[in-house]
Amino acid sequence: MTDGQTGGPQAPARRIRIGIDTGGTFTDVVAFDEDAGTLTTTKTPSTPSNPADGFIDGVHKVLRLLGASGQDVSAVCHGTTVATNQLLEGKVDRLGFITTEGYEFILEIARQAVPDGYGNSYFWVKPDRIVPPDLVRTVRGRMDFEGHEVRPFDEDDARAAARFFRQAGITTLGVNFLHAYANPAHERRMREILLQEHPAAIVSLSSEVLREYREYERSMTTLVDAAVKPKVGQYVANISERLEELAPGTGFYIMKSNGGVLSAQEVVNQPITTVLSGPAAGALGAALVSGLAGFDKVLTCDGGGTSTDVSVVLGGEPTLTTEGSVGVYPSKIPMIDVVTVGAGGGSIAWISPEGSLKVGPRSAGADPGPLCYGKGGTEPTITDAHLVLGRIPAHLLGGEIPLDVEAARAGIAELAGRLGLDETRCATGILEISAWNQANALRQISVKRGLDVRDFMLATFGGSGSLLACRLVDILGLAGVVVPLDPGNVSAFGLLTVDVKNDYVQTMVSKADTLDLAAVQDAFDDLEAQAARALDVEGFSRDRHTSQRSADLRYVGQAFEVRVPVPDGPLGTESAADVADAFHDAHRALYGYDFRGQATQPVEWVNLRVTGIGPITRPELPTIAAGEGGVERARTGTRPVCFDADTGPVDTPIYARPDLGDGDVVVGPAIIEEFGSTVPIHPGFVVRVDAYANLVMTKEEAR
Repeated sequence: MTDGQTGGPQAPARRIRIGIDTGGTFTDVVAFDEDAGTLTTTKTPSTPSNPADGFIDGVHKVLRLLGASGQDVSAVCHGTTVATNQLLEGKVDRLGFITTEGYEFILEIARQAVPDGYGNSYFWVKPDRIVPPDLVRTVRGRMDFEGHEVRPFDEDDARAAARFFRQAGITTLGVNFLHAYANPAHERRMREILLQEHPAAIVSLSSEVLREYREYERSMTTLVDAAVKPKVGQYVANISERLEELAPGTGFYIMKSNGGVLSAQEVVNQPITTVLSGPAAGALGAALVSGLAGFDKVLTCDGGGTSTDVSVVLGGEPTLTTEGSVGVYPSKIPMIDVVTVGAGGGSIAWISPEGSLKVGPRSAGADPGPLCYGKGGTEPTITDAHLVLGRIPAHLLGGEIPLDVEAARAGIAELAGRLGLDETRCATGILEISAWNQANALRQISVKRGLDVRDFMLATFGGSGSLLACRLVDILGLAGVVVPLDPGNVSAFGLLTVDVKNDYVQTMVSKADTLDLAAVQDAFDDLEAQAARALDVEGFSRDRHTSQRSADLRYVGQAFEVRVPVPDGPLGTESAADVADAFHDAHRALYGYDFRGQATQPVEWVNLRVTGIGPITRPELPTIAAGEGGVERARTGTRPVCFDADTGPVDTPIYARPDLGDGDVVVGPAIIEEFGSTVPIHPGFVVRVDAYANLVMTKEEAR
């Protein structure tokens, strides 16, 4: 995505890059005018029946605000939840699986692990396999782990498998042959035969999806890629066609789970790379904003209409993992480490058969939405509880969407009556449960991984992300909270801050003391050449290419690896030793111990990785003027707000966030409002406004 590149014959009159993040309730839009250096933000309702409608509506709306036309758009970056929602909802159509003879039950065997440990072994029900055994076909032929052919590929078996799936009407297929990561020849021949015998087939090869060992994980990742290909392809084609009509020649890019973007035409070939597209953009945007605020150890909390996504930022960068999953489907691709919990503004409050109050994960979403939307919702939600307690105003988006307070109150009152509670205690109970749901997700990604949350700030964003920030500080003992300007648009802003990235991996298992340095260097050179070719296709000149090398290392006998950076340049004995030292350090940081210098526990190299990067021009966040004359200039009124059921409503000052200046201090209780979000400041908390208009919130005694 080169600066100002449009992909078309005519250069734009202005250079406007647009980031669009589609959420469950709203589609968030941020436009960056590269010539003026300005950012423009807005929102439009999501359209769950066809997300492309909300996408195009967002482009039209932001162009109207800018007084611009489609000819002025140089690029559009998009964070999509199409693949994510398909997997979370389990809407996977019938798939076929082709593998090596003797390995037909690899999906059934899977891994001998029970979620939450052996204590759950009596209650856990093994989920259905992504492909049932009767839709698995095998082919004779075999490679060894070094890529040498042990038995020739049997083309008769391959043709029989292709004809079986054609006759069964199954058009989406995954292919994973044993040790294809070392030599993909058999898989490529299988695809050729499939295209001859079953031309309608949509095929994913494991050697192209995940060139890495561990047959089960590679099989699952390949099949997940195949499962989402049709829907992602249709969605991207729909948007591309409509975007071409609106803004001819505009570059269209999709956010990847690894924190980079890729052109839409390439994403269609690698749809699994988008399974955490939206959450990844939010984590990157929050990391950048928090870094400007002076914090490099941050937990991010992206609260939307249907769910909350949390992640960890260390040293200014979101942490990555290759052990992620979406729903029940493991996906062993590089992705920003995100944990999702069903606790968003539209999460429904309900009563369990045992008579307990529950909140989520079921959501009212955007349609019909909460009771207060007046669009046919029948059950109270988190948003309704906030409205009844006065924590949000009786409208959204600066008045564009009025809210029905009485409908929300009636729904909360009906639920409270069934629980034997008063209306206020019911509403505060809904929010308390939601806060603990979010806190548990934050614990999962921090405390359970050996991090001390007391050292971390919480960056809250998304339309509902900041509403429970004070309670999360109390529950977890966090250092404080950072609320960026326009928090509802942080994910869309993040889309404008990311480079084009492609990841490549090659398994090469070898002990460090017998490592063939020349072979490793050749493998890195090959991976870097693949990355360079991909960046050429994306339009980057060779002088702008950059790459990052890394490797997965472990102690011999371990079943897990730790990724560490590998320095650029020729790999020699000294630089290989530096990589091993980095592994010892990383292992100690992660697990509390290492075996440095112990000959009985040698180090082993497992996977080599290269990330090719095409850099873009990032928007610079503007600073604001210093506040003068106290915060009363930003005060717009007062309304009763209930922060605690025991004390009841208290008259609370309301402040307009755009009128706050650098250095202003707001002491709770208070409410700070802006176009796309509301920040309740509980009693005992204080907010300082910094030069970038961030709200930095801490406990009053910590001032």
